[in-house]
Amino acid sequence: MQDERRALISTQTDEIMRVRALATQADELLAIGQTAMIARLPCASVRDILLTHSTMAEELNILFAMVPTR
Repeated sequence: MQDERRALISTQTDEIMRVRALATQADELLAIGQTAMIARLPCASVRDILLTHSTMAEELNILFAMVPTR
């Protein structure tokens, strides 16, 4: 099985609406995603934060870097 990380981003507010992760240590990604959703943060806020190296959380920087800037 291949790892999968996806997010649904609002086109109007850039808020993170949903995070899906099927991967090793996915719980780490989901916890950060859930926190960002509760705080109603735009994906750029998560993309640009410095996350602990080397952890699975770093994948969020890569995931949200793919979202086009508006």
